Amino acid sequence: MQQTTNTILMIRPVNFRMNEQTAVNNYFQEDLDGKNAEINAKAQVEFDAFVEKLKAAGINVIVEDDEKVNDTPDSIFPNNWVSFHANGDVAKYPMFAENRRRERRDEIFIRLEEEGFKIENIIDYTSAEHEGVFLEGTGSVILDRVNRKAYCALSPRADEDLFIEFCEDFEYSPVIFTAYQSVNDKRLPIYHTNVMMCVAENFVVICLDCIDDKKERKNVVKHLKQDGKAIISITEKQMHHFAGNMLQLRGTNDQLFLIMSEAAHKSLTPNQVTTIEKYGPIISSSLETIETCGGGSARCMMAEVFLPKR
Repeated sequence: MQQTTNTILMIRPVNFRMNEQTAVNNYFQEDLDGKNAEINAKAQVEFDAFVEKLKAAGINVIVEDDEKVNDTPDSIFPNNWVSFHANGDVAKYPMFAENRRRERRDEIFIRLEEEGFKIENIIDYTSAEHEGVFLEGTGSVILDRVNRKAYCALSPRADEDLFIEFCEDFEYSPVIFTAYQSVNDKRLPIYHTNVMMCVAENFVVICLDCIDDKKERKNVVKHLKQDGKAIISITEKQMHHFAGNMLQLRGTNDQLFLIMSEAAHKSLTPNQVTTIEKYGPIISSSLETIETCGGGSARCMMAEVFLPKR
């Protein structure tokens, strides 16, 4: 079992804009002046440049175009609606925003099968939407695939009971906490765990300052140390530059890379960069439009494919 893969699915945007339905609890989103068509064009340029960098490192990027008819402004973040597992299982997740539910497209599974991957079972949690219960994929759930632990910061988009059900189905031990950020002098839950935490093979990048409850914080640290992970702590300010929103991937000759946005990279201290680079090079790309309007960054754009080959 590996923590990292060399294959990712990415969705090229056709309707990217600030999604009014997600802005209610994603405090990372801001409105940009400009027509939606201009914003989408800028997002496409950022997307294409990012994909090129990943491919140049030997990462297998499967790009599927979004479909205009669906009017899905956040389709660029597929990791929220689907996850792909090494035993051939696929999970489909319930989404908070109604217009994000249209991102779930079964033809993407056909595309992966055409690419030579094998899908055994689809585990579908989407009916939870009828009860107003959500769990947004590897946005909400950070998987330590080797140690079979799943980390989840509870929020309106990450329901505790459904998270536990997921852990039972996929045989992970749940590590539950709440992560907060300061918004207008209030401490409010962070919408997705993956903006404050990234689990790599031998280390973790995490904003421990977000876990206000000392017991919960201690518990998270205990689990990470137990599994021999070096802890690279980031500040809340760095988190706001998406320094928690990173993903480790394999490229040419199984070389490990840590993928992040340019904003995240620039926010790191020289010490943090040196520590990260002990484990492999950083790949960063400018995602300014995507981060500002979408309130998500590099990690959110990549759905890891761990499926077995046919």
